Amino acid sequence: MFTGLVVERGIVAEAPQPSGQGGKRLVIAHSAELGARLDLGASLAVSGVCLTITARDGERSTVELAPETLARTNLDRLAAGSAVNLEPALRMGDALGGHWVQGHVDSWVEVIERRDLTEHRWLTFALPESQAPYLVEKGSVTLDGVSLTVAAVGEGDFSVTLIPHTLEVTTLGECVVGSRLNLEVDVLAKYIERALQVRGVGS
Repeated sequence: MFTGLVVERGIVAEAPQPSGQGGKRLVIAHSAELGARLDLGASLAVSGVCLTITARDGERSTVELAPETLARTNLDRLAAGSAVNLEPALRMGDALGGHWVQGHVDSWVEVIERRDLTEHRWLTFALPESQAPYLVEKGSVTLDGVSLTVAAVGEGDFSVTLIPHTLEVTTLGECVVGSRLNLEVDVLAKYIERALQVRGVGS
């Protein structure tokens, strides 16, 4: 479980390597401080994707990407030198400053508009029809592992605003029209929808 509050930006240390059966292996460079929280088998959110640490070597951690992960997320586009948002799993007693984030990406979404508003930025994304029921204005959404508030929902799109801190400490500051980000909708919305379906309420 995560909160969507990125701890730091890591760097893909080497070109991703095949790991067998269609998967890939990533080696990620990070700080010693973050490494102290990452034991073998620990969970690490990499640009919003919950992955398992399979090897550790000082300030480098290795994770493996399954074919499903490569198909559903933007991690198949990573190369040596790519920056990624990193967040270790939530610990008992940690502050929950964002919202409940599982690291289970629903799909990727593409930036269709970017507006620079002095120090802030407005990003609009094309919204897949399958995810539309889960996004509401002022609700929570996770993009590339960053907990954000939905600023607006339109017909086939949604928008968020980014404050200077977010632009500085995460990879979202590098987004341009055409960028693809990992989308995770609020899991509570999914549970509510499922509960209503089971009770035969709604369509």
